[in-house]
Amino acid sequence: MTDADPALRALAHPVRLRMLTLMWPGPMSAAELARELDISHALASRHLRRLDAAGLVELAEERTRRGGRERRYRTVHGSPLSDRLDGAWMLAATLAHTLQERAERRAPDGRGVTVDAELWVAPEVWEAARRRLADVAAELHEAARPPRTPGTIPVGMSLMVFPLQEARHADADREP
Repeated sequence: MTDADPALRALAHPVRLRMLTLMWPGPMSAAELARELDISHALASRHLRRLDAAGLVELAEERTRRGGRERRYRTVHGSPLSDRLDGAWMLAATLAHTLQERAERRAPDGRGVTVDAELWVAPEVWEAARRRLADVAAELHEAARPPRTPGTIPVGMSLMVFPLQEARHADADREP
């Protein structure tokens, strides 16, 4: 990864990744994000500036609030970061951290789906499954509402599905 890749660097911090997920359904201010994440307003503002500089959020609205100006940002939709190979390890590490944090908050009686697999399938099976998974992710994102909206429940979703390079066998390194 290079210094010229601010988007991947911005995603390297779990708080910023969580901010993006919170702003997906609608705009939020640094103050709203600070309250939701239980961090200081200054820290939320710093993270938000980093996301803005990386082009991952955009100013959605500016309004007067308590005699001052409140800037509310939203996640820039359609960013193809998940398909980029450079920095994939950083995204995976950040997702792993986020998954651990969410797993600690999992509702004890909440039903979910947990899968970990390395599978060999036909290319057409892979492509069909990839499209369905993308559709499910899009469906949940489109249905998302701002945090704590009455009549909603918080749902954690981490999904990273991709074709693998074939692993080298240990036997290949041995001389006959």
